[in-house]
Amino acid sequence: MKKSFIIILIVILFIFLIPLIFTNKRVVDTSTNNNIDLEVVDFNYSEYSEIKLLHKDTDEVEKVKLDDYIACVVSAEMPVSYELEALKAQAIVARTYTIYKITTSKKHDNADICDKSTCCQAWISKENRLKRWKESDAQNNWNKIIRAVNETAGKIVTYNNKPINAFFHANSGGKTEIPFYVWGGSGYPYLQVVETSGEDAYSQYSSEAEFTKEELERKIREKHSDFEIDLEENDCIEIKERDSSNRVVTVKIGNLNLSGVETRTLLGLRSANFTVDISNNKVNFKVIGYGHGVGMSQTGADALAKQGKNCEEIIKHFYSGVEIKDKF
Repeated sequence: MKKSFIIILIVILFIFLIPLIFTNKRVVDTSTNNNIDLEVVDFNYSEYSEIKLLHKDTDEVEKVKLDDYIACVVSAEMPVSYELEALKAQAIVARTYTIYKITTSKKHDNADICDKSTCCQAWISKENRLKRWKESDAQNNWNKIIRAVNETAGKIVTYNNKPINAFFHANSGGKTEIPFYVWGGSGYPYLQVVETSGEDAYSQYSSEAEFTKEELERKIREKHSDFEIDLEENDCIEIKERDSSNRVVTVKIGNLNLSGVETRTLLGLRSANFTVDISNNKVNFKVIGYGHGVGMSQTGADALAKQGKNCEEIIKHFYSGVEIKDKF
């Protein structure tokens, strides 16, 4: 009788263990989190544990581990002096941006992503990064970067269970921008105008750019050969429209009507949030913010971290309706 009971018990245990043996899904303790979705996307993130990185200067493609690449991106994109939680937010955002580019809008035929901020994300090798820091601080600085990456390993930002196009910039000037005013199109629902306090404490918050009439003409005529301006006219430069984030939508400069974004590009301004003053045959642009203004503000992330916010709270402040998922 005792032997039969043992056999029955073994059979029952074997029946219950079969699903655990043959499944390839992670086992999750649902008693602590009933909202975890084991299959939130339709592709395998583990395929991207190693990526192909294009070095634009040499046109060489290097295979690197994803988080080794992310560490070099974080060290290039955000000052190491920022709070750890801000660096962790940057690591998650950079990882998300990378996965999005690889799976949704791949730009390079022979590589997953490149090392230029004007195309993909800024990147600097560990060796060169260490050289640029003071020798006495270099190793501690690098350890801080690695900690930010390791403590967020595998995490990405999702909307409707898909990785988001995780734009970021230096300083929003207090309010972020929606993509429509920068690139056109219908935009993304998770990229809305949000306000962040504390950004005015950073050097990136405000700047000025002054031009003589000749300098202004030369820069604008590089694209608009018919440009003319008479600085003696009262309305020779006139801001026509601003959007809800206070950035310039349209500005009249001489005989042209330009968008704020184009004006920023032509004149090398830090942002499209500007005012204009003309004095002594010179044109002075006073600028608020640094960058396109879409997505996470890096100084804003640091300001929020100083206020006690953790990396996930920071990310959810800048990206509306998102979730941070562990995909790896």
